[in-house]
Amino acid sequence: MLHRLCTGAVAAAALLVAGLSGSASAGTEPSPSTAPGAAQTLKSAEAPPALVNAMSRDLGIDTRQAYTRLANEAEAGATAGRLRADLGKDFAGAWVRGAESATLTVATTDRADIPAIEARGATARLVRHSLADLDAAKARLDRTAREATTGTPVWYVDVRDNALVVEEARPGAARALLSAAGVDSSLAKIVRTSELPRPLYDLRGGDAYYINSGSRCSIGFPVTRGTQHGFATAGHCGRAGNSTTGSNRVAQGTFQASVFPGSDMAWVAVNSNWTATPTVVGSAVQVAGSTQAVVGASVCRSGSTTGWHCGTIQQHNTSVTYPEGTITGVTRTSVCAEPGDSGGSYISGSQAQGVTSGGSGDCRTGGTTFFQPINPILQSYGLTLKTTSSGPGDPGDPGDPGGTWSAGTVYQAGATVTYGGATYRCIQSHQAQPGWEPPNVPALWQRL
Repeated sequence: MLHRLCTGAVAAAALLVAGLSGSASAGTEPSPSTAPGAAQTLKSAEAPPALVNAMSRDLGIDTRQAYTRLANEAEAGATAGRLRADLGKDFAGAWVRGAESATLTVATTDRADIPAIEARGATARLVRHSLADLDAAKARLDRTAREATTGTPVWYVDVRDNALVVEEARPGAARALLSAAGVDSSLAKIVRTSELPRPLYDLRGGDAYYINSGSRCSIGFPVTRGTQHGFATAGHCGRAGNSTTGSNRVAQGTFQASVFPGSDMAWVAVNSNWTATPTVVGSAVQVAGSTQAVVGASVCRSGSTTGWHCGTIQQHNTSVTYPEGTITGVTRTSVCAEPGDSGGSYISGSQAQGVTSGGSGDCRTGGTTFFQPINPILQSYGLTLKTTSSGPGDPGDPGDPGGTWSAGTVYQAGATVTYGGATYRCIQSHQAQPGWEPPNVPALWQRL
């Protein structure tokens, strides 16, 4: 697990502007200092040099391409969300590709959907299995593999292959798991692997927090719960009741809840000497929200051992087996990580994605790393992500002029709310916050 203080959420304003206003133009470099009207979009923040430099280094693109890619990926995420809502049970996943263009592909099981997909500017792909069917098959594997299954270390739904991929380290292990779960082999693709993911424990210094004055981890994202300040981190870092001290060895807080294995999530409540901020350590990066990025989108990670590194999101809703047991619902990425990076922040543009869990490989030869998504942590523990728009300890305005929409609530794609006498459907998973009322963010909400 990767331990260390990465308070959070790096910021590419370009992503925020394009993704939440729904108005960015492909091929145009957004201005990171632009602040669009509040009635149409969210306030942007400057994309930090550390993020852009890491993207350039790890993705092989220049600065202009980095800004353009962030903007186009955000636009693609909004389009994919709308198409998912429109296609319903036919929807089979969406992904982006391309170093700069971030071309969106949307898969469907019904040929009749192709014109609607292409009308939105996306490439259509006709496939055999719906995303709902693949997710249901994966859920059966999750229920079957409640104990460590060392022969099948990783499994996930790969929307690009339209298959439930099961990695096996031992011949026959994948078929045995599929059979035990009652999953039709036609849904699955078996991949041989020599990698055995493990939690990446801390070994080096940096801004950190210590558990029971011993092991060290990274702060993921600062949060609030009412007036209580704290932070989200990886569950393997500590158990409920464990005390923490800061990087300065000053008393800091206590683990309030922790889950590992199963998931890899936890949160720590801090004492009055500590204050939650939306700032990322060592830079001007600030967290603006928690809108989930689409498969194929760029994502960057900050950790105490290796600093900033970037890659792409490979699959959501992945299950991975560590020696301690299986965790489900994590996101698989091509970002490298090393021991000492555990618990740190994963960011796509200005949007918080999750906290570092574990993986394989290193940042010299490359590797695969998994993160626990941030929205389930916020939802499970009733936490509010600290962002540039939130006040001290403010859980959010319940909404005006009335309706069921409420700031501070985590909304999943497909959820419906009312606001101002109208009904809206969520098209991208996120935690609501003041200024993100449904009429103001058409990239997150579709009026019905």
